Formats: sequence, C-alpha cells, structure tokens
Amino acid sequence: MSDKYTNAERIHDYIYDLKPVINVGGLFSDGSEYYRIPQEPGINDQVKVRFRTCADNADEVYLIYNGEQLVMSVEESDDLFDYYTTVIPAGEKYISYYFEVHSGCVTCYYNRIGVQKNVNPDYNFEICPGFDVPDWAKGAVFYQIYVDRFCNGDPSNDVLDNEYCYIDSPTRQVKDWYEYPANMDVGRFYGGDLQGVKDKLDYLQDLGVDVIYFNPLFVSPSNHKYDIQDYDYIDPHFGKIVVDEGECLPDGVKENKRATKYISRVTDKRNLEASNQFFAELVEEIHSRGMRVILDGVFNHCGSFNKWMDRECIYENQEGYEKGAYVSWSSPYKSFFKFYNEEVWPYNTTYDGWWGHDTLPKLNYEDSPKLVEYILNIAKKWVSPPYNVDGWRLDVAADLGHSEEYNHKFWRMFRNAVKEANPNAIVLAEHYGDPKPWLKGDQWDTVMNYDAFMEPITWFLTGVEKHSDEFRGDLLGNPDTFMGAMNYHMARFQRPSLEIAMNELSNHDHSRFLTRTNRRVGRTHTMGPQAANEGIDKSIFRQGVVFQMTWPGAPTIYYGDEAGLCGWTDPDNRRTYPWGREDMELIRFHKDMICIHKNYEALIRGSVMFLHGAHKIIAYGRFTDTEQLVVILNTNYEDIDVKLHVRRIGVKNHEIMRRVMLTNEEGYSLETCDYKVEHNMLYMKVPKMSAMVLVNVGRDI
Repeated sequence: MSDKYTNAERIHDYIYDLKPVINVGGLFSDGSEYYRIPQEPGINDQVKVRFRTCADNADEVYLIYNGEQLVMSVEESDDLFDYYTTVIPAGEKYISYYFEVHSGCVTCYYNRIGVQKNVNPDYNFEICPGFDVPDWAKGAVFYQIYVDRFCNGDPSNDVLDNEYCYIDSPTRQVKDWYEYPANMDVGRFYGGDLQGVKDKLDYLQDLGVDVIYFNPLFVSPSNHKYDIQDYDYIDPHFGKIVVDEGECLPDGVKENKRATKYISRVTDKRNLEASNQFFAELVEEIHSRGMRVILDGVFNHCGSFNKWMDRECIYENQEGYEKGAYVSWSSPYKSFFKFYNEEVWPYNTTYDGWWGHDTLPKLNYEDSPKLVEYILNIAKKWVSPPYNVDGWRLDVAADLGHSEEYNHKFWRMFRNAVKEANPNAIVLAEHYGDPKPWLKGDQWDTVMNYDAFMEPITWFLTGVEKHSDEFRGDLLGNPDTFMGAMNYHMARFQRPSLEIAMNELSNHDHSRFLTRTNRRVGRTHTMGPQAANEGIDKSIFRQGVVFQMTWPGAPTIYYGDEAGLCGWTDPDNRRTYPWGREDMELIRFHKDMICIHKNYEALIRGSVMFLHGAHKIIAYGRFTDTEQLVVILNTNYEDIDVKLHVRRIGVKNHEIMRRVMLTNEEGYSLETCDYKVEHNMLYMKVPKMSAMVLVNVGRDI
C-alpha cells in the first residue's frame, strides 16, 4: 500500500477505524428524494426527513427546524445503518433545518457541509414549500449550439459580404467553413442556421442529447446575437428568407450606412413570419424525438439596432413599425431607455449602455411599465403554442435593473409569467457568485454552474483559469481546495436546483476545456489560434468528461467539444463544428459516458460523498438506498494505491465493485474488472492519468 495520504485523511482513517463514540463516517443526510419525502413539497404538505447513523451508534437524534426541536426515531435498519425519521408539520412557508446527534456525553451537529461542532445557519438545509423544478431537467444532457458555427443547412439565408455595417465595418461572409475566427469577429458569418440544426438531429439524438440550448436566435446584426434587434421574431438569417430584395453596400464602405438588402431581409414581415413558422416546426420535430429546447433570453440590454431604439435608422419609415426612441423624441419606446443630456437632443444625447457600450442599450424597466409588460409577454410567447419551447437561459441575469431590490422583483414577475404559460418550463440564469438569493423558490430554478462545477474542476485538472488567462500551480491537483470549493458552493443551492444545474466544461464565453489541458496562458490575439491546438492532453479532457457525467446536475456539452474542438476564449471558442474532421474516438467516448450517466439512477438523483482526496487524486461515491457507484480521478503520472471507505456509501463487506469504464493516456475501455471489498474497504491500484467508474454488483456468487 502507498502511504501517499494527506494528514487530514490519516486523521479521518484513524477516527473511522477506531470507531469513536460517534462514528462520523456513518452520519448522513441531504436534500435528495431519498432523505426528504417529498423532495419538493407543496405548500400544505408534511415533509418526512431521514437521517442516517451507523447501526446502534447514536442515543438520540433531533431535527431542529425553524427553532423547533423534533425527536427522530429509527424507522428502519440494515447491516450497516440506522435510519431515523420524523415529520415536519404542514403549513410552513420556509423551512431551515439541521440535525443534532447525541451519543453518551458527546454531541455533534450535521448540516449541508457535514459534521460540525457548531451550527452556522448559512449552511442549514432548506425547503421552500411550493418550489419545484422541471423533473425532465434532472440530470438531463444539454447540448449548447452557437448557431452560426454549427451547420449551414440553407445557403440562401447566409449573411452576404457588405450586406450591412456593424460597428463601422461591413459584414463578411466566410466561405471557408474551417477558417479560424478573426480577433474582431462579430460581423463575420459562416452561415450556420436552424436548417443545419434540423439536418443534424439524428446525430444529436444518437449522441444522447436530451435538451438543445440555443444561443440567441432573435433578429440581431451580430453573429452572437446578444444585441437583440427584435424579440418577436427569429432572425431570417437563421430561419427563412422568402423575400430577398434590395442592394448590398458598395465594396469598401465602412461608414454606418443603411443597407437596403438587410432592411428588406430582417424587417419584411413575410421573412419574419416564415422564420417563426420554421422554428415552430423545428421545435415540434425536436419534441417528437424526445428532446427539448431552451432559448437564450437577453433581457438586461438589447442592441442599438433594436426597433425600440433604432439608432441606425433601420426601421425609420418602414411600414408597420413605430418610430424608435433615437429617431423621435415622441417615440412610444422612449421610456424603454435611460437618456442623458436630453436638453441637447438629438445631437449630443447619450443613453445608458451595459458596461458603457452604446451598441448595448440597457433596458430601463423601473421607469417603464410598458417595457415590463412587453418583456413578460415575450417570456410567455415563446414557451406557449405554437412555439412551445421548454424554458429560458437568462443572460447576465443579476445585472438586470438598476437596483438589487428591483432585480429580484422583476425575476419574480418573470417566473410567474413563464410558469403560468408553461408550468414545466425551466428558468435558468447565467450567474457568477453566490446564487442563493435567487434560488429561494420564487425566481430562478437554477444557474449555469460556474462556482460549484466549472471553476473547481478546471483548477484541479488543468491549473488554468476558465479564460486561459492565468495558471495556478498551487491549485493544480489540490484536493483540499477542490473539495472545499465544491462543498461550500454546493451548499448555496437547494438540492432540486443542484440536480438541474448546467454543468459545463466549456461554453461561448470561455476557452475550450481541451485547450485548457495544454496548461498555457493565452488568447488568440497574443498566441494565435493554432497555439490553442498545441500541447493538449485528451486524457485530462476525458477525466473532465467523466466528472461531468457522474456529478450531480445536468451535464452540458458545448457544441464541438465532443468532437475535439479547441479554442482560446471568445472569439476563438466559437469555431465551426468540424464536420468531416471530427475526433471520432472522442465522440464515441461521449456517447459511452452519456450511456453510463443515464443507466444509473444514482448518477441522476442520488447522493454524493467524497471518499478520498490526496495530491492529484480524488474519489467520490454516488449512491441511493439500492445503488452505489464510485468514481476515481488520478492525474498523477504514476499509479497510486488507494483505500476507500465504501461502507460509507452503503457497500457491504465482500461485495464486488465492478469497473465499467476506464480512461487513461492510451484511450478508454469499457472492459470490466472486478474488485472485492475486504474489511469494509476497497483496496485498489489506480493507473496513472486515469479516471474510472465502478458499480456495486453485489456479492460474488
């Protein structure tokens, strides 16, 4: 046996082996459906709470909720554990609880971060009666599509050279699908569209995708479309162009002139209605395959091209459109924006832009009930027939409004509007930092999981910050930092929110995870795009995917990651999907890991417990009452001997842990290998640079 254990683990092993008065290794509860019944209670429901101790180890267990104390009694026992239960009465609007355990003269407490000497109410378990999240999203496999770069299925709707000007530069149609994005890339278009997505639905279904998350689809002059021009319509460049009139700008024109071809394409209601109809048909096709769709909602700001602002005079004098706020001081949309220097309008007037960007006017909700009503109607429109999308991802959601108080007020209204129109729709926010104030049952369902997923696993496996802007050797392979971050940030979620949190390794805002495995600092303008492909380590990438597919939450694949796509942070992370040049082994690996993810209930809804942490190696268990799995990641360049207290997740002596997946430097294998639990421990040699998944298959017969 290797002696490479941290001091903390030596102490833990000593305590566990000596079986002190309270065997802390046996104490457990969480917010899963196995320890809280029902997991998502209604307002008038009683709630049964379970707590686990080692068999015959505790004298008394109490549930302390909202300052009240309830005695818990043993409801059932097995060879390993006693399960205490009690019932919290109905009628509570909010429930905060923890456990108090007595054995002899010793007392300890248990909350969301485990066994504690003292109680910190910030880490109490919480229940918000009446709060439930979409069941379909629990553990669902999401696939994020940046549409312009996924697949060009309809060349007739491509943005053309010089079709219009965006930020003083004429648009460019990129003819070479495999060309790297330019450093200034927002006005360059590769032609990806919704027809291309439709053409690849067989591929996505075969991969195992449950949910397609689209980056913004609404009318916008940029390829990213986070500067929305018209919330009511799908952009015809993504949808359908049935009327194509007008002229493009002359070659070489760089001033911000109107382009009649662009105007005809994106303001003609025939194109707009045809695009909406095509989108509705696409969603219907996706639903028929058992998959779902969520849209990107950019409601903090819009674009200066927006029909409400119309700084570029796109809509001026167009039939069927009101005057924009920048065009006319009497515009019905003037209150939608906060203007300054109004006394010198229109010559020196400025307006509030998000982060000061005048191309991104910030929406002025506090001063415009009409704007609030409009956006809430948009929220309802797209989750209702005939579109029937399955929810929203909310861009920079914590930035909306001019105060924190109003921000929370708006999202309460937004949630009510969406859930009234489609009770099964998800409300998922982009958020950095503590999400707890928004996850109390009345605003968001969950968040893009940066703090309790992307950042900790990135630091542990690569030592590289998520933009590839910094390398931290002290965080690379540091188990204490990793486990501490995961435990702390996961405690800021209610359990239902955690089970649907969007767990990404990459996305459109950060460098590709495969590039981070080269452990280099850089961006495309400093290093060049080719450097993002150099020195990568697919074994580390596969370790990240194993973690992604076995950790609580909704694993989310950024298009092309599964095919080996690399890239520095924005804009280089928005390369085109490499059709015809895919890494087929990585695709097969993703398919196999998705199958493992879906085959075990413990990986979708089960509890999680860290079992081991040492230099560059971690192990954890996922378990229910009837199913137990162990996952081990070893990023050392040598084999490591480990011993795991698998009894803590319910694995009994002499039972067999069967390895169902192994990835290492050479590749990956689904060949099985059995390990018998001896003396209530799993002893095994973990290969270098590997990840493995093991499943309890019971006793050897």
